[in-house]
Amino acid sequence: MSIILDGKETAKKIRERLTIEVTELKNNGTTPKLAVIMVGDDNSSKIYVRNKSKACDEIGIEFTEHLLPESTTQEELLELIDELNSNKEINGILLQSPIPKNLDINEAFRRISPDKDVDGFNPVNVGKLVLGQNTFISCTPFGIIKLLEEYNIPLEGKNAVIIGRSNIVGKPMSQCLLNKNATVTICHSKTDNLKEFTKKADILVSAIGKPKFVTKDMVKEGAIVIDVGINRNSEGKVCGDVDFENIKDMTDYITPVPGGVGPMTIAMLMNNVVKATKIQNK
Repeated sequence: MSIILDGKETAKKIRERLTIEVTELKNNGTTPKLAVIMVGDDNSSKIYVRNKSKACDEIGIEFTEHLLPESTTQEELLELIDELNSNKEINGILLQSPIPKNLDINEAFRRISPDKDVDGFNPVNVGKLVLGQNTFISCTPFGIIKLLEEYNIPLEGKNAVIIGRSNIVGKPMSQCLLNKNATVTICHSKTDNLKEFTKKADILVSAIGKPKFVTKDMVKEGAIVIDVGINRNSEGKVCGDVDFENIKDMTDYITPVPGGVGPMTIAMLMNNVVKATKIQNK
């Protein structure tokens, strides 16, 4: 019988722990503070930022929002990042993506101080993840690992297949699984015979962004299926990359959409802000 990996409930437990830690920090004279930068007027980004603000309020983290117009130049964006880097009251900096195409997001990520890079995108933190060192890990892969740990799912020696090679999910997810001694394969849009890889997966992670892309004939009986996708179906309803209803009964564990990976992503962002605050205040 398949077990639903409840990201909503697991994230709630993490937030409860973080609320206690934030209270202890405040009692010692320190209030964690997250600064979010949003460039342009993307509607999805507005929703994501609102959810992050709500999570901060719940835990007791201060939240400041920097809304920049579509016309913002690269120099102006970098100047704001420099200001936030030097502001000792700011513990975490997050640049909400996407940003306008005329701006270089990778240069912006490089500019964010590694000590305040709570999204884990600065090359210094990416390198530390590859080396297996203590660092800030990209929040979605980090959340997936924590969700698997919550259900005591062993990763060592497992055959893990990831669909998607983005810098935000696919690549850091592969490194997180490698660091847990899984055997990892990354598949992508250029992969031939995709089904041959996915059918062998003990753990299948889909982060491709296509509604119901993963079908029943792509999944091994008894697999663990992690759905990172947030899509809209033809009826406008939120759905994942995985054909959940037709696959769930053949899996050992599976994440729903919504309520699976999404809540864990925000919980791990909160975790990283608290961690950054502790590091900066010893």
